[in-house]
Amino acid sequence: MTLMNSVFSAVAFAALTIPASADQITVLAGDLPPMFLADGQGREAEIIKKTLEKCGHEVTFEIQPFTRHWESFKSGAGDAVATVPVGMPVGGAESNVYIRYQNGVSFLTGAGTEYNGLEDLAGKKVIAFKGAGSIIPGLSEHTGSFDDYREVTDQITQSRSLFGGRVDAIIGDGMLFAEYNRQLQGQADLRFDPNQPVTFKAVFESSPYAMVFRDPQHTEDFNRCFSELDADGTIAKINTAWVDKYRDSLGESYLGY
Repeated sequence: MTLMNSVFSAVAFAALTIPASADQITVLAGDLPPMFLADGQGREAEIIKKTLEKCGHEVTFEIQPFTRHWESFKSGAGDAVATVPVGMPVGGAESNVYIRYQNGVSFLTGAGTEYNGLEDLAGKKVIAFKGAGSIIPGLSEHTGSFDDYREVTDQITQSRSLFGGRVDAIIGDGMLFAEYNRQLQGQADLRFDPNQPVTFKAVFESSPYAMVFRDPQHTEDFNRCFSELDADGTIAKINTAWVDKYRDSLGESYLGY
């Protein structure tokens, strides 16, 4: 191959791998620590940022209360919206699944009771995140057997309720719950011990989420670059690193990481 042909091939390859234009993309995201943190970091934020940067784009996150970020996108705000349940109509071009959350049951390790399924919660006091009964398949069929069942918007209330002995178990994403527990450990004048060991059991199927972009080209870019990062192990490395931060309570139950 001549030098001229080598140069031409390199230029042609670059044209196929670099987007036609590098864009600044504003992503609307839910306030879900540690998936998204106020400083733009987080498990999910890192996956999105790495993926779009691989495509040559720059990312800015706008954090809003969870579910409100969907409504903001529908109203015309932002260039993309994160953590969209697959098939949810918010307007725009939906990506492939890029992240999964793992809902399950969390409980105090020292309570002397194991919860390996919803049937084990019969006669127990349980608290879950707002909307859990309509989001988690099969949950609503069992709540009638619980001694008490409540859903709350402020998820740190779940941690307070468990450590304070007001409930027996928490239903929700194990990593989110572990992060709220960590936040309580830094607070003073609590009437309970926030350092009590917690066990998480993944008794539900994982929940898949997609991105939605206004520009279909951004969706194509995201899908292509995510596939490349997934294939070379980058996505698994990110997920494992975040699970490791909460390994004491998540064990090996969070998505197999």
